[in-house]
Amino acid sequence: MKDKIKILFDDGEHKFIMFSFDDEMQEDAYLSVNQYMIIQNDDAILIDPGSEAIFDELYDAVGEFIDVAKIKLIFFSHQDPDVSGSISQWAISTSAKFVMSSLWVRFMSHYGFMDMQRIIPLSDHGANLDFGNDVLKFLPAHFLHSPGNFSLYDAHSKILFSGDIGAATLPSDEGQKQVVDFEEHTKALEGFHKRYMASNKVCRAWTRTVKRYEVSMIVPQHGFVFEGENVKKFLAWMEELQCGSDMIELLY
Repeated sequence: MKDKIKILFDDGEHKFIMFSFDDEMQEDAYLSVNQYMIIQNDDAILIDPGSEAIFDELYDAVGEFIDVAKIKLIFFSHQDPDVSGSISQWAISTSAKFVMSSLWVRFMSHYGFMDMQRIIPLSDHGANLDFGNDVLKFLPAHFLHSPGNFSLYDAHSKILFSGDIGAATLPSDEGQKQVVDFEEHTKALEGFHKRYMASNKVCRAWTRTVKRYEVSMIVPQHGFVFEGENVKKFLAWMEELQCGSDMIELLY
């Protein structure tokens, strides 16, 4: 299990942890799945915990760092099953509140979740939520790729969770979790982003929002982590990306 866990930040008070329990396999390639958790003292937020298939493994891994009962918030960046399919299991095993776009609240019943009073719906412009001694910032990322989509910025660690933005389709997982050669890595980014992201206009809106903050690391739900200079390179790449409706003539 240890090879599936990576501590991205730890100053003794505040931790940002990456889990990599995969639930999507194909013969030649797969979209590796990452889950995350932020802990500050006795508060924890679980981020995009994934599908039913990985619930048991992730539950055990989370328990190595904190009593699962102390999870205060569980954040779903959007509605897809690889993000939120395990909501019913987490609802039973915790008393956490669930944070998501207001667009997707009504869809959660299709995953077997009925206690809508436990949901904190985010308006389109996002929100700041208290977390321990800090504030978590939920930033709009609409149409990248979901129409109701959010990124999460942790100002304490300066880490940005980007959801499907930054996702990479990789031929294999050899334990590497950090982008080394950005130019080479764009080959794994292009196919997914060109088809799943809506347009260059929304790419630019998101990068403009992100640039307001000091970001040391971008961590996507799929693929590898961007750190240091690769953060700037990825944002520059997103700003210029032609995708979605920009390529509509190729699809119709």
